[in-house]
Amino acid sequence: MQTTVLSDWQQFMELTTTLDGWAFRGQQNATWRLESSLSRYMRDYVLDRSEWRSREERAIRIFRRKAHNFLAHPELLNDDLRCLALMQHHGAPTRLLDFTKSPFVAAFFALERATNDAAVFALNTPALWNSRALPKANPGLTRDVIDPRVHDNFDKYFFANTNEILWFGEPAEMDDRLVAQSGTFVLPGVIDKSLQAILDGYESHEELLHKIVLPAPMRVDAMKWLYRMNITNASLFPGLDGLARSIAVELEIVWSGLASSSLIRSGRTE
Repeated sequence: MQTTVLSDWQQFMELTTTLDGWAFRGQQNATWRLESSLSRYMRDYVLDRSEWRSREERAIRIFRRKAHNFLAHPELLNDDLRCLALMQHHGAPTRLLDFTKSPFVAAFFALERATNDAAVFALNTPALWNSRALPKANPGLTRDVIDPRVHDNFDKYFFANTNEILWFGEPAEMDDRLVAQSGTFVLPGVIDKSLQAILDGYESHEELLHKIVLPAPMRVDAMKWLYRMNITNASLFPGLDGLARSIAVELEIVWSGLASSSLIRSGRTE
C-alpha cells in the first residue's frame, strides 16, 4: 500500500483527480487499520477468534427476529446485504465498511472530529470491477461470482469466513443516506484480517490501495473548503438529525469567520 502524506488541501484535490472512479473512506485517526466495526469490536471484546463466526451469525439472527417491529417493510430483512446495510445504518457492528465515491465526502468524515492526523483510504474499485485484480488463492472468485445480492452467495462466500476476498457495491435499492453520501459498501470475506491484508493476497499489476494522510495543521483550511462545497452533516444525513449534527461545524466555521465582520459589529446575526 502506498502512503502519501499531504502538505496542504490543494495537494489532496490534485491527487484525488488521478484516482478516477476509485472509492474512498475517511478515518479520523491515521493510525487506525482499515477494518470493519465488527472486526474492531470482536478484537476488543471477544478474545477467542474461533467464536467470531458464530457470534456474528447470532447477532444477525437476533436483529432479524426483532427489527421487524420497527420496519414498515420487514421483508427487507430477508435480503442479506440490505439487512447488513440496515444494521450498519442504525449503529450495529457489521462486516460492512462504508466507502464513498466522493473523495471530498471521505475527507469530511476523516476531518470533522479529528484532533490528530487523519487519513483517507482510496480503493481501486475499477480494477476489482473489471477483474484486473483477483485473489491469488482462487482467481475464479470474481466480483460477479461472489455478488452477495445473489441468493445464497452471502452464506457461501462470506458468512463461512474462509474466503480472503473483497466485494464492493450497493444494495439493489439505496436509502436516502447512501444516495446523499454517494455511498458504497465494501464487504470482506473474512473478519479477522484488515482490508490491506486481504488485498495483499490479490494478484494485480495495479495499485489497489492508497493511504492519504491528512496532517492536523491542514484541517482548518480543508473544512472551510468542504463547507463551501456544501459537504456538511446537514447534506450528508438528510433530516433533523443531520441538521443538528451540522451545527458543530457552523460554530467552528461561520462564527470564526464572522467574528470580525461588520455583521457582528452592527449587532446583526444570521
